[in-house]
Amino acid sequence: MTSQNAERLTQIRTRIDALRAALRRHQVDACLVPSSDPHLSEYLPERWQGRQWLSGFTGSMGTLVVSADFAGVWADSRYWVQAEAELAGTGITLMKIPTGNNTQHVDWLAAELPEGGSLAVDGASLGLASAQQLRSAFAARAITLRADLDLIEEIWTDRPVLPAEAVYEHLPPYAATSRAEKLDSLRKAMAAHGAAWHFISTLDDIAWLLNLRGSDVSYNPVFIAHALVGPQTVTLFVGAGKVPDALAATLARDGVQLAPYEDAAAALAALPGDAVLLMDPRRVTQGFREKVAEGVCVREAINPSTLAKSRKTAAEAACVREAMAQDGAALAAFFAWFEAAVGHETITELTVDEKLTAERARRPNFVSASFGTIAAWNANGAMPHYHATEASHANIEGDGLLLIDSGGQYLGGTTDITRVVAVGSPSAAQKRDFTLVLKGMINLSRAKFPAGTLSPALDALARAPIWAEGIEYGHGTGHGVGYFMNVHEGPQSISKAIANPDMAMLPGMITSNEPGIYRPGQWGVRIENLMLNVEAGSTEFGDFLAFETLTLCPIDTRCIDRSLMREDEVAWLNDYHAQVRSRVAPLVSGAALAWLEQRTAPI
Repeated sequence: MTSQNAERLTQIRTRIDALRAALRRHQVDACLVPSSDPHLSEYLPERWQGRQWLSGFTGSMGTLVVSADFAGVWADSRYWVQAEAELAGTGITLMKIPTGNNTQHVDWLAAELPEGGSLAVDGASLGLASAQQLRSAFAARAITLRADLDLIEEIWTDRPVLPAEAVYEHLPPYAATSRAEKLDSLRKAMAAHGAAWHFISTLDDIAWLLNLRGSDVSYNPVFIAHALVGPQTVTLFVGAGKVPDALAATLARDGVQLAPYEDAAAALAALPGDAVLLMDPRRVTQGFREKVAEGVCVREAINPSTLAKSRKTAAEAACVREAMAQDGAALAAFFAWFEAAVGHETITELTVDEKLTAERARRPNFVSASFGTIAAWNANGAMPHYHATEASHANIEGDGLLLIDSGGQYLGGTTDITRVVAVGSPSAAQKRDFTLVLKGMINLSRAKFPAGTLSPALDALARAPIWAEGIEYGHGTGHGVGYFMNVHEGPQSISKAIANPDMAMLPGMITSNEPGIYRPGQWGVRIENLMLNVEAGSTEFGDFLAFETLTLCPIDTRCIDRSLMREDEVAWLNDYHAQVRSRVAPLVSGAALAWLEQRTAPI
């Protein structure tokens, strides 16, 4: 064991011991540390990465529970290999769960905590729906949920402060709908619920609604804030100095006033007693729900902005298409370099990230990566959320498969793409897996379905060719994608999630299509395009939708087992490559153009 790792393990054990001491001081039986913040974000500012700070597990999702004699992290199959490595020697147990939205930790707590016992959790970072679920599970054994205790704050003496980066305006032509129009539509949706007030904590909803952007969270152009929408005005609770004076004046003209970030709870407590307040239980915390003034009528429903921002307008879709073409040009330039350099230069997984990001940075209106690039060689590709580090990464040499999952934030859209490319000579087994994944991706790409179909119903289309061979993958097939916004957004999800009415597929939604096959210790295959829901005609049975593929980058035909492909699948692939060539060729030249023409040749 290196001295650095020994020091890390000592730190983790010391922190867990400190947390257990806090449990004893407050006479509670256990502490729950979710992967969340007061905004229930997926990607967290450092201040709210308490689960990672305590356990050492760096995955983006996971739940930590610590009691006097147990500590465990619940994580899904995307993170099992990573979690086993990072938790080794810490005394913290990996609790394997099948999917990221699984709630086995709730059942465990309800069974393992003593009757009449108590659980501490920071209510400011616990979702209201999660709190309701915990209380329901605890009722039979009279277990108390102590959501008033932030034990992390007590023991994390050098806890990071809130980010202070400036907020800026997302401007036309990329912001195609005005702030006033969005607020007018929101108030109409509020009225449909009988509500004159609406509290919003989710950062992407606030940024979208107000045509603002920021850089408080890595890869996501959002800023830390809450918003209270009233009948005539909006109060934006945001850190002092984050909104420049000129922008504050612009916001004021649209009825948006600024208030200190920490005043949001007090504003809820000050609502008039006859107010009707709309809150989304999946997108607001228990802590804020508890602050609502006595007598206020709370209507629970999905944030109207969550539904509205998922449906890109025609103007936004046009901007996304242009961003996709520029992203495709960056990828063509990168892959032209890569194929010329591999075997002749030392290339690591870190080099891939560096070179690909540099190519994107050369494209117009590029802002940043949309998430941390996954460049995974051979066995590392079997870990869906693998990330190379300076301390642990692979050289790309010999024969095999390189999986690259990456994306960019552009003023006119957000991209997310996964490609697997051959290095040397891929094996017959690798080609078989690649082709099965491709067949699944094509099957979903070609779907036609009634408008309003619940998105989980489409998941089996991508899995069917893979299931037919007795193979399965542990992640969802598709997630919503924002518009110069979070790379993961709802409400739609093409997955095995339990469907709810908010997951209806509607025109304008952008969703990923990314089936995979993962063989631990050997290789991983995932092929990902983004798709736009477009109208596909009406019949006596109603309106139908289809997918327009947005992503523009060749799929490596060297990895295909042609004998497994049907002629209609080959036709789809050749048509797709013709579109890629047509759209991207005008934006590249030289080696990139030559590579593009070679890799889009019909098969």
